[in-house]
Amino acid sequence: MPIVSPDAATVWVIGSGGLLGRAVTAAARGAAREVRTVRVPWHDRDRAAESLAAAADEVGRDGDWRVVWCAGAAVTGTAPSAIDDELHQLRTFLDHLPVRGGARSADGAVLLASSAGGVYAGAGSPPFSEHSTARAISAYGEGKLRAEELVRTFAARSGVPVVLGRLSNLYGPGQDVRKPQGLITQLCLAQLTRTPLSIYVSLDTVRDYLFVDDAAAMVLQAVDRAAHEAAGAVVVKILASHRPTTLASILGEIRRVTHRRPNVTLGQSPMTSLQTRDLRFDSEVWTDLDLLAATPLQVGVAATLADLRSSLDTGPGRR
Repeated sequence: MPIVSPDAATVWVIGSGGLLGRAVTAAARGAAREVRTVRVPWHDRDRAAESLAAAADEVGRDGDWRVVWCAGAAVTGTAPSAIDDELHQLRTFLDHLPVRGGARSADGAVLLASSAGGVYAGAGSPPFSEHSTARAISAYGEGKLRAEELVRTFAARSGVPVVLGRLSNLYGPGQDVRKPQGLITQLCLAQLTRTPLSIYVSLDTVRDYLFVDDAAAMVLQAVDRAAHEAAGAVVVKILASHRPTTLASILGEIRRVTHRRPNVTLGQSPMTSLQTRDLRFDSEVWTDLDLLAATPLQVGVAATLADLRSSLDTGPGRR
């Protein structure tokens, strides 16, 4: 199926304050789509659930709809209790969404932003495709699989088609530097602040880095396409650049762009055991969408550096 033209359905972005959520929101508005975002007090479990339930009750009242769930602050090493809270919020939201044939059914679809690295970390021999058996090795990865199961259950119950979008390592302008994730962003920040960054994995560790604007374009295409699938369809789609890159290569790019040796030290951490050496991907589903991952790594690194430099120059802002 070819890449589809943007349609008129309203796009609901849950988690619009995060790296992916902001990019999806901007991409949808840039395509003249109607976009709805939800202000959620994520720090308060009960109030967050109330906000999400109220928002879900509005979905579908104005016609065709798409929901992109980008919410979640968990990273590798996050406490299971915090992951449970995030799953509770997702479950609450799904419980209030329209069902096919109901008063608010219209034409709807849901995309869950999941983690390819989290769900395939223990899967065996790379490269991994949508047909590889998912196997997590951390509470974070298990949480992503549980979230996917919630969305699968919703599709079966509601008849709404869904996409489980398993994203590779996202990077780009706007990443929250306070979170212990985002290697490229953290490396760029270390270069700009001249603060050493400790790295706890070997230099031959392989990851797939996906520029966030490319990811947003892929997400919107995927959720629009899902709306044309059969009732209750569940599509698993790996969203990746398909350009595997070693840590050593990333350090080389940082050096080429900044003209300075990367400011890193090699160390050890209990989290090292939760990091797989090789996470390469080979998508076999909706492969035409992979063409949207067009941003070269050097261009993406330069954009990330420029954004961080601007943020540091202007002082505390969105971060």
